[in-house]
Amino acid sequence: MPATFTFRALAPDGKIRTGTLPGDSDRAVARELQRRGLTPIAITAGGPSASRVLRLPQLGRSRRAKDVLFFTQELATLLSSTVPLDRALAITAELTERPQFREVLAEVLRALKGGRSLADSLAGHPLYFSELYVNMMRTGEASGSLAVVAERLSEFERSRDELRSYIVSSMIYPTLLALVGTGSILVLLNFVIPRFAQVFTESRIPMPLPTQILMRVSDLVKTWTLPGAAGLALAALAFRTWIRTVRGRLAWDRFRLRVPLLGVALRKADTARFARSMSTLVANGVPLVQSLAIARAILTNRVIAGSLEAVAQGVKRGEGIAGPLRRAGQFPALAAHLLSVGEETGRLDHMFARMADIYEKDTRDAVKRFTALFEPLVILFMGVVVGAMILSIMLAITSINEIAM
Repeated sequence: MPATFTFRALAPDGKIRTGTLPGDSDRAVARELQRRGLTPIAITAGGPSASRVLRLPQLGRSRRAKDVLFFTQELATLLSSTVPLDRALAITAELTERPQFREVLAEVLRALKGGRSLADSLAGHPLYFSELYVNMMRTGEASGSLAVVAERLSEFERSRDELRSYIVSSMIYPTLLALVGTGSILVLLNFVIPRFAQVFTESRIPMPLPTQILMRVSDLVKTWTLPGAAGLALAALAFRTWIRTVRGRLAWDRFRLRVPLLGVALRKADTARFARSMSTLVANGVPLVQSLAIARAILTNRVIAGSLEAVAQGVKRGEGIAGPLRRAGQFPALAAHLLSVGEETGRLDHMFARMADIYEKDTRDAVKRFTALFEPLVILFMGVVVGAMILSIMLAITSINEIAM
């Protein structure tokens, strides 16, 4: 018997539709939604009370983004060289190194040859091609400017990939530093300190208070290492389950925005992502309300994404976008001022692009400031802990020497 799935999808009029559909899998439901003219945003296993969205692991998402970036760049180059669309898709499929994505492109090509449009063919694979991507392709097909749209999508994917790669690479070193430091302390407490403790115990010489404290901490760590690791694993699993719920995700995203330095970086990163997607959509003639719905679906922070609903309502009332965005209170003040200028000059797409450039740079600067503070704090903490351990051992050795003399 088919399972029941709850879905959120984007309708052609820019409105978000929700409901339930039976299906064998989330992909089957996505295909059915596409057949009905809807673009899937989220598909949830179970009835309306279900809360777990079916998503692939983060690593898979990163690989998919690389695949889509390569595909878009190659497609834009081929279409600009007046290569027919079906031939361009066949070439990109041959050039793709990852077998899974090659099969996806083969299915897209088969659907295209079967009479479906490129946008509808891509929409059958929502795990690879986002609502923004599909709608952009649909706009390009309708206007006869598919090569230009592919070029703009290539630029969009490249900018997003560069920003994501910069953030990840910037956090690798401080994360490794913290892991290595923590591992070193655990090795000292589990293996090195107990050997010294055995020597001091056999000598039956009173140990200084700092050394006694160190030995006590070492005993506790040896006793509770495995139970503590199991407890941390269970806590991590419970936390992961909690943030997959609607309420948990909102609470977690709200907390992250309040963390000093980190919250600033996250807000600027989502502002840059929002501006870049809006620039790409508006420049290609996608209606503003529909663009907001698509941008809302691709933002990572649910608090910021949720504020776009009020912005869309303001746009529908004829208030423009700058005023509602300012009242939403989730975007930097400069963003609303830039969009106000864009509305006055009639160059909203250019102002969104300018806004994206500004906040992508600001995101890099914010991440740089965060890592610049985080790295010395980790080094200082590790230095204090290891130094205190060495000092405690040296005090014990000194006391033994004094007694021997």
